[in-house]
Amino acid sequence: MPVGHSPLAHNSAADGSASEIIQLRKINGSSAETPSYQNLHRELLLSHKRGLLLEEKPELKRVLEQRRLELHKEEEMAQRRPSDLETELRKRQQKLQEYEQEEIRQRENQNKIPEFVRVRENLRRTQTFEQP
Repeated sequence: MPVGHSPLAHNSAADGSASEIIQLRKINGSSAETPSYQNLHRELLLSHKRGLLLEEKPELKRVLEQRRLELHKEEEMAQRRPSDLETELRKRQQKLQEYEQEEIRQRENQNKIPEFVRVRENLRRTQTFEQP
């Protein structure tokens, strides 16, 4: 009887029914494992201990590292002096904001004035343009 076959499988094969053949498989962890598999397993264990497998790091550890890096970048940005371009852009942005706020104030003031006074002002302007 060949190694790796059960006696039941041998008898059923002798009967001619090949679909009933049962083959035994090797048990995991046996000494018959190939050396390449053992080397691969050893390499995976060592790389896990060193932290080379990024996907295998716990989520909390990854999040904490990410936060630490972000804080470090923010600190560097705060310590660095702004460039000429950045200062010029900030000045322009402030001017635009001031202009927009002034427009908003003017609109609010116009809305507070009664409509008949605004119409009267417009009529005065049109009369002064037509006179010369």
